[in-house]
Amino acid sequence: MIITDELARRACEERDLAPLGEVSPAAMLTVPEPDIADLGSIIAAALAHSPAARALLTDLEHEQHIPETAVRDYYDRNRDRFLTPDALRRGVDPYAEPAPSDIQPFGQVRDGIERELRRAAARRAFFTWLDEARADAEYAEGHEHPGDPSHPDHEHRH
Repeated sequence: MIITDELARRACEERDLAPLGEVSPAAMLTVPEPDIADLGSIIAAALAHSPAARALLTDLEHEQHIPETAVRDYYDRNRDRFLTPDALRRGVDPYAEPAPSDIQPFGQVRDGIERELRRAAARRAFFTWLDEARADAEYAEGHEHPGDPSHPDHEHRH
């Protein structure tokens, strides 16, 4: 997390970004479970603790362009995610062929889909940036992180 924070600080300086607001000590103790599942525990914790990492991720999110065809394709392939509240209450099987009235119209969910796809693309861009930024990082002997796959004993536990 310390390396990620330092690399993010440097990236923010290069991009002329101001790190996002500091995190209160109480908030630093909590990382939302969906973020842990999506990002991995180390990156989720780094984002929770590093204003610079959050600023970089936000900047990367603004850089992502999601084509309209990708948004529509996501909607068409994931109809089960767009059942109406009434269809959910009635227990409509999302994997059967639901009636068109049981699916929220594309126009109502389009912006949310685009946001979700942009967020996913930004996270992929963040992972790529971090992999590239860490490639040149040199750890002092004995201070390698056990989860670092470049470390010969990366599977040991604390």
